Amino acid sequence: MRHVDFSPLYRSTVGFDRLFTMLDSLGQPDQAQTYPPYNIERTGENTYRITMAVAGFDEKELSIEAHAHVLQVKGEKSEEPAETSEYLYRGIAKRAFERRFQLADHVEVQAASLKNGLLHIDLLRNIPEAMKPRRISIAAEPVETPKAIEAHIN
Repeated sequence: MRHVDFSPLYRSTVGFDRLFTMLDSLGQPDQAQTYPPYNIERTGENTYRITMAVAGFDEKELSIEAHAHVLQVKGEKSEEPAETSEYLYRGIAKRAFERRFQLADHVEVQAASLKNGLLHIDLLRNIPEAMKPRRISIAAEPVETPKAIEAHIN
């Protein structure tokens, strides 16, 4: 994988450190993790939903944390009692996982639900009023009558 040198951009930009760190981390091998599979969908202008396939996990075995622009979803199976049966084939994964998602500024977790083996995490981008674009009205100045300079010539 190619490595991009962002040092020239560091000299001429302020406050984009997090963006450059994210771009650097895209080439890391841990980004190739494929378990559990997930979807990210846009459900509205400012709403998003992450859906993860977590078959075999229940609510007590999953944890969701949002901290400093990172959403972290963990799944850890509880210890099961020793089984008396012997598996001939075991295709259902029971391994623990940890998945991290980078959140943009002002994105908040609204709700999470687990239904039919799918974990749904609803997100909302809540931009403060002070940061939203606003229209500035232009007031026309009242037209003044031109002032004439009077001169008396004798």
